[in-house]
Amino acid sequence: MSSADKIYLGYTKDELDAQYNNRRRYPQFLSYFETWTKWSEATRAALPCRLDVPYGPTPAETLDIFPAEKADAPIQVFIHGGYWYSLDKSHDSFVAEGFRPHGIATVVINYALAPTVRMDEIARQNRAALAWVWRNARSFGGDPARIHVSGQSAGGHLATLMLGTDWPAFGADLPVDLAKSGCSISGIYDLEPIRLCYLNDKVRMDEAEARRNSPVHQRYPVRAPLMFVSGDIESAEYARQAELMEKLWHRLNYPSEIVTLKGYNHFTMAHLLKEPPSRLTQAIVRMMGIT
Repeated sequence: MSSADKIYLGYTKDELDAQYNNRRRYPQFLSYFETWTKWSEATRAALPCRLDVPYGPTPAETLDIFPAEKADAPIQVFIHGGYWYSLDKSHDSFVAEGFRPHGIATVVINYALAPTVRMDEIARQNRAALAWVWRNARSFGGDPARIHVSGQSAGGHLATLMLGTDWPAFGADLPVDLAKSGCSISGIYDLEPIRLCYLNDKVRMDEAEARRNSPVHQRYPVRAPLMFVSGDIESAEYARQAELMEKLWHRLNYPSEIVTLKGYNHFTMAHLLKEPPSRLTQAIVRMMGIT
């Protein structure tokens, strides 16, 4: 195959790589990770929390809980990004600071990373984490009937995938509407371009695996609200991905909201979740039905 050959929607391999290579697009990415680490260390020191709670048998299957001040609180489950092969929950504790003043408990999920595990297992672990939250919500003052899920980048993909889960098939005790709403920040909804670009050196999907883990190819049994959040300093592929998924939600006649954050890039949008009054935090709180 020549480097000039088109492999996906008119893109060559190099062009497709450039669309999804956010670390090259934003060379300051390490400073963002350092900021998230610093903020999250401060959050864990300042807020009541239960850390590294196991939800499954492997070392990676743990989660961090930041309870709300009052019992019977709605729960926001947050899934970290990192293109399925990097970062972990310890980078995202800071999101609890934005939600706690609104009376929301926050749970941040960890999961095993590629290439150690495949995408099927990453999806399974996230489902297992949400199932654990539903079964154990009362133990940290949460309301199992008000679980919502959000995530950034790969976490946005996984958060959306959770809405398409057949929960009773995953666990006979689980309700069909376990996840009441979703928020995807720069999510990826069709994994086919990921399979065809440089990222597949890490995630190693075949065509069937990419399709069965793509949100655009799922069935959605529950009419759950879904929010699509994008920055205006992102590649065209992120805008196309969001449009693709939003059109599916529109065809289903499910409630959706598009939030475009001017002046924000793929990484900096998450910074808004640290601030209770930010536009993004307020939009998620409103979607959760909290006034």
